[in-house]
Amino acid sequence: MADDLLDLIICRVPGLKGDERIRLVKKYNKAHDFLALSRSDIENIIERPLKPWKMESIQVMAEKDAELAVRLGIQRVSWREEIYPPLLREIFDPPVFLFYRGRLPNPEKPMAAVVGTRKPTQQGAERAFTLGRELGEAGIPVVSGLALGIDAMAHRGNIEGKAATVAVLGSGADMIFPSSNRNLARRILETGGAIVSEYPPGTGPDKWHFPARNRIISALSRGVVIVEAPEKSGALITARYALDQGRDLWVDKVGISSPRGAGTARLAQEGAVVVSSAKDILAEWKISVEKDARSGDNALASSMAQYLKIKL
Repeated sequence: MADDLLDLIICRVPGLKGDERIRLVKKYNKAHDFLALSRSDIENIIERPLKPWKMESIQVMAEKDAELAVRLGIQRVSWREEIYPPLLREIFDPPVFLFYRGRLPNPEKPMAAVVGTRKPTQQGAERAFTLGRELGEAGIPVVSGLALGIDAMAHRGNIEGKAATVAVLGSGADMIFPSSNRNLARRILETGGAIVSEYPPGTGPDKWHFPARNRIISALSRGVVIVEAPEKSGALITARYALDQGRDLWVDKVGISSPRGAGTARLAQEGAVVVSSAKDILAEWKISVEKDARSGDNALASSMAQYLKIKL
């Protein structure tokens, strides 16, 4: 049985890559054994140099992480535990820990990532909402990044479709970014979803965290939909991760012709499958769902109109 503190300490060692942290997790089971190591010992294990740090300071930070998580009601699951999401476990560099609020997703249910630009056109925003809702009505939770624009609209649509949507943050699970999405984060938790992060509580939204969190968005999902993405969009990073991880990759029809969709169009040219609704995804996954009477066009239009009033 591994010490919980050990994995927190390994998470706090600066400068390690994801696969290097997992290598250390596999090698050590007790915190006191790891704490006896010097920086040189760890450099020998990972076979490269690290910048100077003190083990005593790392231990203090790890203990504070544990205390803060308890105080904030943030749970955590280690890579070692059986309840760790199985699809996430299988990638090259899974996080040692997932810190989370809410409920971990049901591993028996497939999930779909829906991502795109923070500054969508109205058509793109509407399509993200519609996809989220249609997937929700089919019992498919949406995974996204709780960012402005496409991400937020996909989460809102999925909630409208009665699914437990999952938001992956580039900050601690207690640090909702942007702050304008705090109400959305609360709705995610109220409706049975989850807010997850590989970063300890109290961690701010540093710029370099977001490309790393994109690998988690794609890894948790069976497939990824790029709705609308410019040429340099972070959503294209998620697309690359999806391909590397063996996930399905789709682009939305709206994004291909959009002035904000040059990246989406390029993915289509490179062979990504184009979808025009959630039905295309469900058909590929061989999932058949009878349309719910409550989700008629009028109800959908009314719901979208409500959310489009919110700043994207």
